[in-house]
Parts: sequence; C-alpha cells; structure tokens
Amino acid sequence: MALIPSQVLRVAILLSYFSILCHYKALDMPAHQTYGGSWKFLTFIDLVIQAVFFALCVLIDVSSLLTKGADSMEQERQLRKLIGLRDWMMAVLAFPVGAFVVFTFWSLYLYDRELVYPRLLDNFIPQWLNHGMHTTVLPFIIIEMRTTRHRYPSRSWGLAAVCCFGIGYILWTCWVQQVTGVWVYPVLERITPLARILFFSAMTVVICVFYTLGEILNTYIWDQAHTGKVKGE
Repeated sequence: MALIPSQVLRVAILLSYFSILCHYKALDMPAHQTYGGSWKFLTFIDLVIQAVFFALCVLIDVSSLLTKGADSMEQERQLRKLIGLRDWMMAVLAFPVGAFVVFTFWSLYLYDRELVYPRLLDNFIPQWLNHGMHTTVLPFIIIEMRTTRHRYPSRSWGLAAVCCFGIGYILWTCWVQQVTGVWVYPVLERITPLARILFFSAMTVVICVFYTLGEILNTYIWDQAHTGKVKGE
C-alpha cells in the first residue's frame, strides 16, 4: 500500500502548480509587458499544461469517487472520455514537453546561463520559483506515471501530435521576433539564420525522443508491475 494515496499526491501537485503560476504572474518583469507576455516562453506554456493536466487528474479522481457504485452507463461513458483525454495529454504534452523544458533549460544553463537565463533574472525570480518552473516538473510527472497507468496512442499519431506542438511553438517564436525584432531566448540572437534552422530542427527531434522515452518508460513501469504481481500470486 502506498504511503501517500495517489489522489492526495495529485491534489498536492496541482496546488503547487497554482502557487508557482500565481507567483510567476505576479513578477514585475519587463518581458511580461511586451508582445506575447508570458505566453511567448515555453516554460510558462509548460506550467499551464502541467496545471491543466493535474486538474484533469483530480477531476477524474473526484468523478470516480462520486460515481462509484452508481449504475449509470452515461456517467461511465463520460468518465472514460475524461480518462482518454488525460492519457492523451500525458503522452503528447505533459511528459514530452515537461521533460524537454527541464533537459534543455539545465543543459543550456550549465553550458552558459546567459544563453537562456541571464543573471539579471535573479533580481526578479527567486531560486525556489526557478526550480519550481524548471526542475520539479519532471519528478512530478514521473510520480504520476508511476502511480497511474496511461494508455499511449499509436507511436505515429503520438509523434505527429508532438511535432505539431513543436513546430507550432517555433512558428510562434518566429512571429514574436517579426513583431518585436527580438528573439524570445538570447541563444537565438547569437547564432546565424542557418544555425537557427538546425537548432529548431534538433529541438524538434529532441522532443520527439522524449515522447518515445515516455512511452517506453510507461510500458516498462507497468509491465514490471504486472510481472511482479503475477510472481506474487
């Protein structure tokens, strides 16, 4: 039996995301006042994705409790729809985007933080909030994967959806640059147009790799759990 019920963990994680989002939006940062606001940053988009995903998880938990023992086909059908949406969000958005944000942020930060998180931001963003945006996302989503089995779509459809998200965000950052004359991330200012194309292509490949890793990890966790259960019987 788990030390902490998964339902309680999801509520705690959801509340932490609400806290992070509220504190982030309350920051008096110049970048928040320019075109696109917070929505031009993938970190903020990811936080919204994670918050919506865990809100959906909590909604499913509450719905399951309320409909437990009820003999209603319509309620069961609606619950299955919510579970299907949850699993799709986990596969296509929550895990790959969350893992991508953590991996790319800390990789660039360790190489040269000025490329992605200039020291100037330390005057606006406290360390705990930085880790809430760029670190805890990954363990939170792995906890969810470990406590609940999620059904992934076919790999081709899943990868197509992840690519659409990645390309959509790339086009959005290009549009913001066209409007403002400034790239969202300092690293894009320092490289040539050809290098930007290669960079964007590489990042699209990386997020697709994280989709595949998420699928493999989900299968491994629950195949191991099933094998252990069979051996224990």
